[in-house]
Amino acid sequence: MQEQIQPVILCGGAGTRLWPASRGERAKQFLDIVEDASLFASTLARVSDRHFADPLVVCGPGHVATAREQARDLPIRLLVEPAPRNTAAAIALAVVAAPPDALLLVMPSDHVIADVPAFHAAIDRGASLARENWLVTFGIAPDRPETGFGYIKSGAGLLQDGFAVERFVEKPPLAEAEAMLSAGGYSWNAGIFLFRARVMRDAMRTHCPAILEAAEWAIAASRVEGPAVYANRETFVSAPADSIDYAVMEKHDRVAVVPVSMGWSDLGSWHAVHNLTMRDEAGNAVNGDAFLHDSRGCLVRAGGRRVSLIGMEDVAVVVDGDDILVMPLARSQDVRAAARARG
Repeated sequence: MQEQIQPVILCGGAGTRLWPASRGERAKQFLDIVEDASLFASTLARVSDRHFADPLVVCGPGHVATAREQARDLPIRLLVEPAPRNTAAAIALAVVAAPPDALLLVMPSDHVIADVPAFHAAIDRGASLARENWLVTFGIAPDRPETGFGYIKSGAGLLQDGFAVERFVEKPPLAEAEAMLSAGGYSWNAGIFLFRARVMRDAMRTHCPAILEAAEWAIAASRVEGPAVYANRETFVSAPADSIDYAVMEKHDRVAVVPVSMGWSDLGSWHAVHNLTMRDEAGNAVNGDAFLHDSRGCLVRAGGRRVSLIGMEDVAVVVDGDDILVMPLARSQDVRAAARARG
């Protein structure tokens, strides 16, 4: 029987790009954005069969109760990071806490994957490479010149399982994104990774030793409360706040990419939510009490209020309590500045 894969679900994000619905303890991963279940619950469901061990959820203290509640009867273990220090430090905690030979599948908790069989098939391919001591990342086959994602350039083929990574590309300007789409061989960086714990630990010791050391001390001084391990704050906050891509993946010499088409979205904007939500014949996506007349391509989340749109096109209206967001949907938007302004 093939060894089980240990899912590591990163659940510490605030999701402020979907303000006002997502904020604080009601981060977007815990909301029913495009499905009947929350994004977090859907992520758990994708890794709930016999091929996977019980998920390890890395979250902040404010999300412990919600994670437990939404997991329902699914067995999970919680690893609580006392302060946000970006993905490298969060992954370091999981790596230190895991058995050295464990295969760790690291994934965000707030993404949509429509084609779960394609996801599982890609994981099988990536596991073959991870067993050969590759750090594996998963690349999404691009269908448009997107400027909001990082890209991965595939290099030499690795049998039938994937490719050696030739280079990582930061979020590009439109002209460069168009050129990469035309050239082929590039995929979007989905932020999903698979590796042996000891291989990543060795890579971190080489490329970001301060992050690894902070995680090691934080786990050594941790405390246990039921199914949750609370990493020590005093030692953990000394870790530099870097992404795993910058801290390790872009520097390591044995990184592989498995390209996959699986109906993926990071739901990074209300524009993305509109694209994935059921729409009427005029392209309007409505949730709640709303009246739309002579309006096309709009997104309305009424939030218990009555919303009326007349003669509008490509507009989002999101109501949450006393906060109302109105914005154009013609292009992807980031409302983090608005979230900060509201506190």
